[in-house]
Amino acid sequence: MSAYKDNDLRIQGIKKMIRVVPDFPKPGIMFQDITTLLLDAGAFKDTVDMFVERYKDRNISVVADSFVINYLTIETREGIEARGFIFGPPIALAIGAKFVPLRKPGKLPGKLMSEKYVLEYGSDCLQMHIGAVEPDDRALVVDDLVATGGTLCAAINLLERAGAQVVECACVIELPDLKGREKLKGKPLYVLVESH
Repeated sequence: MSAYKDNDLRIQGIKKMIRVVPDFPKPGIMFQDITTLLLDAGAFKDTVDMFVERYKDRNISVVADSFVINYLTIETREGIEARGFIFGPPIALAIGAKFVPLRKPGKLPGKLMSEKYVLEYGSDCLQMHIGAVEPDDRALVVDDLVATGGTLCAAINLLERAGAQVVECACVIELPDLKGREKLKGKPLYVLVESH
């Protein structure tokens, strides 16, 4: 399901605030830049509000958000990790759920669970604190963008290995041409903006 198909007037304002940067970080990539969305308090609030409205009555106990790069940002491995993290914490606070960060190796201290996954340019790994998710937690996976689906699949696998039930994945932007939705093990994906 996708919000852009629901004719919600806020979608056009959100979409308008996402800047598309051609040939970044390399030729042929149309980079979806959410930093311009974050500069507009109204559009940023609308983005968070739309997710909160969808999930506030779904008994979500965990909002998990990944701090990883995707194929669009392979050249800028550091600093970019916070893009997806921007949306998870305010959604978790608003719906009364705990927030669980999923990070790349070397970013979290303590005992960790890991999930390796393959991308078109190589492989990567997500990690999560052991005990952060409990059996029977109802989890929502949040990210800024779904492209090939590798990161979301790894997040789903990691949470399910910990015993959580992944209720849905939620992304601000979907690049449908890359068919990431098809790789989500049948999990529902809710998207605000579709881009090509």
